[in-house]
Amino acid sequence: MADHTADPRITLHPHSRRVRILAGDNLIADTRNAIELREYGYPHRQYVPKGDVDMAKLSVSATVTHCPFKGDSTYFSLPDIADVAWSYEWPIVEMQAIAGRLAFDASKVTEIVK
Repeated sequence: MADHTADPRITLHPHSRRVRILAGDNLIADTRNAIELREYGYPHRQYVPKGDVDMAKLSVSATVTHCPFKGDSTYFSLPDIADVAWSYEWPIVEMQAIAGRLAFDASKVTEIVK
């Protein structure tokens, strides 16, 4: 069995691949400025700058969660999809690169990374 204790739990990987987020046929986000967050035991997540997200389509939901490795998150919903995305507005110091970016729940939307 591999010992992962020496590996960091979370790593951040900025990249310039195009990331598009679609809800059905509706484009929600389109960027070449995402940060891929890789967290041990979880799927990779693309954190997209808010400026590249159609924020007019999203509303802040009542859901708030806490991650000891990232901080407190705020969730966002589409009119027909609850809690489709989340953001760490004030993450812990080590995760400042994802501050104000959104990650989307890939089980609720289509995420295309090319």
